[in-house]
Amino acid sequence: MIRTATVAMLVTTFAASAARAQQQDQPANRAATGAKAAVTDALFAEAAALGGLAEVSVSELGVRKATDPELKRFSQQMIDDHTRMNRELTTLAAQKQIPLARTPDQRAQFCAQSLSGLSGADFDRCYAKAQLVLHLDAVATFEAESERGQDSDVRALAAKALPRIKEHLEMIRPIAMKYDKDQTSADKPAR
Repeated sequence: MIRTATVAMLVTTFAASAARAQQQDQPANRAATGAKAAVTDALFAEAAALGGLAEVSVSELGVRKATDPELKRFSQQMIDDHTRMNRELTTLAAQKQIPLARTPDQRAQFCAQSLSGLSGADFDRCYAKAQLVLHLDAVATFEAESERGQDSDVRALAAKALPRIKEHLEMIRPIAMKYDKDQTSADKPAR
């Protein structure tokens, strides 16, 4: 139970840090003017690269450890889709001379390590929640770039990937909710 709570906190922290990174580049007077500030393309590319690497790393665990066949199928699709998206981002970043991370960051590594210590229904529940948070974060990141990115090529890449990432979110949301309902039911005292 403590390990499950730790993984859930880690996943929440992972998403919050990416949201803070997007906000750090916005001018302080944005709220006063009501205008949406541009986002930095290099910051988006780095966040998208780290998110993509995390997605593939966590999904590889899902393929190996998930007991739910629906999660296994989802995991394989995430590996396939995010590997392709990561390649497209890497190619564009190289053209724009934007350096990208080549390995998952410490948060993603810790998340994967925490998940790897779980098995069975505990793994499935925490993994589904982690995927939900990863995709909520990715949607927010790609929306910001597609709406307010400065470089038209980077903005176009984000806009092209966004519908697919939203589709992933809609695929994982009911799975994660199923496990959340299962957990809520298990926590209620019997009458």
